[in-house]
Amino acid sequence: MRTEARTPRWLELDGSANARVVIPGVLLRSDNLQALSERDVRVLVEDQHLEAVIDLRTEVEVQLEGPGPLTREPAVRIEHRSLYPQMGNTDFDLEPGTVNPWGSGHNDGQHAEESPVVRAYMRYLNGRPDSIVAAIRTIARADGAVLVHCAAGKDRTGVIVALALDAVGVDRELIVADYMATAERIHPLMDRLMSSPTYSAQLAGHDPADHAPPAGTLERVFELIDEHFGGTVAWLSEHGFTAADLALLRARLTPQ
Repeated sequence: MRTEARTPRWLELDGSANARVVIPGVLLRSDNLQALSERDVRVLVEDQHLEAVIDLRTEVEVQLEGPGPLTREPAVRIEHRSLYPQMGNTDFDLEPGTVNPWGSGHNDGQHAEESPVVRAYMRYLNGRPDSIVAAIRTIARADGAVLVHCAAGKDRTGVIVALALDAVGVDRELIVADYMATAERIHPLMDRLMSSPTYSAQLAGHDPADHAPPAGTLERVFELIDEHFGGTVAWLSEHGFTAADLALLRARLTPQ
């Protein structure tokens, strides 16, 4: 379910959702796609049958990075679904190990007792439910593969993929394991981001390991969603994700 730029590798989630195996090759997650080679693009378009890319970066990130290789592919639809208000510039704060809070103006004061990353993830839900629902609806309604990405492919992307899988009943231990697997490739991932002026200034001097997914983070987010909203499906439904959308999502991600 994951791809890396330059040399794509997909990790299929070989788990079960109510004793059903998740369908491979339908939902992919990735870090920044700017460095995809022509071979990578051909693998995505021709072998993986990529139909849609959900780009979770902000307008500022997109403008600074410029058009990526997949923007030249007429068969691929690119949807921009930022999880932040249109302010700030990147996904990284100057303090290693945290997610950019986008300044004091974006701090909604909720979940103050939680870790910085958990607070950031919950702000995605509180601040941009429109983007989250639209992204998961695209996953549900597409015919070909859908690729979700941001800058690092772990925070914004990790939350969208986790919510989609949780909504169809994938075991949460498997969802967490997929999220945590990014730690295995955090060094080359950070090296790629350091090569871009968009991210290099904010990452300079950081230990890449400090940006690995923190243990316990996604589990706590699920707990908060259950406690405050009654679960992922209830949260999605409250924000316009219909029963028909959910049925399509289940059909897309889990064998019948």
